Amino acid sequence: MSDYTVVYFTGINRGFSVPSILADFSIFGIDVQIRFYGAIIAFGFLLAVLFGGRMAYKWKMSLDKMVDVLIYGTLAAIVGARLYYVFSKWDYYGNHLSDIPKIWNGGLAIYGGLIAGIIAAYFVCKARKMNFWNLLDIATMSFLIGQGIGRWGNFTNQEAFGVNTDLPWGMWSEKVADYIAANQQFFAANGFEVDPSKPVHPTFLYESIWCLLGFFVLYIICRKARLFSGQIALCYGVWYGVERMVVEGLRTDSLYIAGTTIRISQALSAALALVCAVLLVALIIKYKKHPKPIDGVDYFTELELKKRDEDIKQAQKWLDAYLEREKSESGNVI
Repeated sequence: MSDYTVVYFTGINRGFSVPSILADFSIFGIDVQIRFYGAIIAFGFLLAVLFGGRMAYKWKMSLDKMVDVLIYGTLAAIVGARLYYVFSKWDYYGNHLSDIPKIWNGGLAIYGGLIAGIIAAYFVCKARKMNFWNLLDIATMSFLIGQGIGRWGNFTNQEAFGVNTDLPWGMWSEKVADYIAANQQFFAANGFEVDPSKPVHPTFLYESIWCLLGFFVLYIICRKARLFSGQIALCYGVWYGVERMVVEGLRTDSLYIAGTTIRISQALSAALALVCAVLLVALIIKYKKHPKPIDGVDYFTELELKKRDEDIKQAQKWLDAYLEREKSESGNVI
């Protein structure tokens, strides 16, 4: 095992050896390297899927349909997260096209993944006749699990950290210092300074804690105060949007709108939180005025509804005929 980084925290009088490589081996003459970054993200994804599957079972959703959403949504999310990052740094990737598929080296933008995954899920729901908003309520709770755990992959890579801080949990490592020293020109161009010799904000930790806390908050709302389909998704937008808007302002590796010092994710987070908050308040007021049961999990076309009603009527006729026959036969017994 190699590639350890010793990480120090201001309030702790010792360093922590953090490996970035989980396994490094050869099989059939092919070199294979498994990084903690990918393993941690995969673990978070697995827990998110297990939670989503459990909720789908409790809500009596079709697991076959859920698998379709999971497959297409996941593939779209990976592609979307990578493309969002690549296009934001096209000045580099435009000249290094072979590096575009190398997601194991980092470079996945969460908003790109969310946008692409949700779009894919919407079309799969339409095709498979599922209630998209109910599905999104489950998915957003699952997102928080995956995000909360997945952020620790940034820790093993020593990336996604913030500007200097004197707080007791300030973090420093040689890898962090090297990155800061190599990007002084980038920082200056975007209007801030970072000293490579001083500790920095562990922004991955802030987001991890906020996301895991958010999961419990949204789960409680789902259990105790869910009024309509899509409510939990809107709560997610507010919860995550506010956190990302604040934490993004501390980070040193933000993606910027070309020619400006406006951080893309910070602006997008502010818009997400505001829009979701307005919709959430408006829909809660509407529900209070006109309360109604939450929509069912699956939806059906008029033809399907008509066929279902005919099947129910036919079954009722068979049952009535059977009961009448049983009554008649029992009356003839001496």
